[in-house]
Amino acid sequence: MLSPETFSHIENIKKRAGHLWRFLDVDQKTREIEAMDAEMGSPTFWDSNDRAQKHIAKLNGLKKAVLPVVAFQKKVDDVGVMIELIEAASAGEKEMYEHELEGQVTALVAELDQLEIASFLTGQFDRNNAIFSIQSGAGGTESNDWADMLFRMYNRWAERRGYEVEVQDVQVGDQAGITKATLLIKGENAYGYAKAERGVHRLVRISPFDANKRRHTSFCAVDVIAEINEEINIEVPDSDIRVDVYRSSGKGGQGVNTTDSAVRITHLPTGIVVVCQNERSQIKNRASAMNVLKARLYEKKQDEQRAEMDKFYGEKGEIGWGSQIRSYVLQPYQMVKDLRTGISTSDTQGVLDGDLDRFVNAWLRAGCPRHRNKEIQMEE
Repeated sequence: MLSPETFSHIENIKKRAGHLWRFLDVDQKTREIEAMDAEMGSPTFWDSNDRAQKHIAKLNGLKKAVLPVVAFQKKVDDVGVMIELIEAASAGEKEMYEHELEGQVTALVAELDQLEIASFLTGQFDRNNAIFSIQSGAGGTESNDWADMLFRMYNRWAERRGYEVEVQDVQVGDQAGITKATLLIKGENAYGYAKAERGVHRLVRISPFDANKRRHTSFCAVDVIAEINEEINIEVPDSDIRVDVYRSSGKGGQGVNTTDSAVRITHLPTGIVVVCQNERSQIKNRASAMNVLKARLYEKKQDEQRAEMDKFYGEKGEIGWGSQIRSYVLQPYQMVKDLRTGISTSDTQGVLDGDLDRFVNAWLRAGCPRHRNKEIQMEE
């Protein structure tokens, strides 16, 4: 006999799956997919290659959003069939089927969590790659070392998610750590997830650089912007930028190139500075730096048009007390706590090794009022 707890989990799954189905308007999107598939069979479909490519891109986007939910609903329906089999099974078979069903229910809950989180990524650039910047705050060597720890943490987080990481620039500290780093994280929905990390991060620990073993507090700022595509038209006149080239150097024994391949671009009207030195070719570095500059200019333009400035650059504020989004306490106790959502864990080493999804997912859930409003309307 199935336990009341298992029945409760199944009913909860059905309810949440129904909410997700209606939230994504799967019925309408399915009809749209069928119509677009039919349109691709037209003899004139490829008369305009540009129009055809946009059509295919939109169709693929719809399928990525809808098909996983359709497949999940089929699994939920299969659970109903499994319950009927259990009810009709002999006494010896019931236990085996019940054990199998409980395993399926556990897997469905985990899959549904991921589908719900993915459904929140509806922003214009959420599917794009993410440009990650880490900047150490006041505190010299302490903050530089903290920036280096964050650099490692985000590399590990990206690896866990199967993303590709391209280090565009690292500026090494005088004694230890780094003062600044820029990463390009490539993968599906990279920006949608990574934007949750934008803000000031605070570390409390016994300093390894203090001979008296005193407790120190360090701050670093993390900025995340989307890598923009060709559809976003940002004009940057040559008269608005200053381009400096120099001999690149790297972190971790990378060595020094024998040519002046590193590129620093300064946008004179705004003061935005972008550096790229990951390629040995000056031309490639300049192209990468210009892409980052355009992304930053676009994000700045968007910020100026938003009423809630604290969602983006304004949220970080000063790299110091009172402006942090998350605290990492290693002494006198072990805890990482996100101050925006209240989510916390004592597994500090796991977090520093890249286990950030609990914080990212909680922030995405908390930041999706449209989803919450739809659920309220459905329940009413």
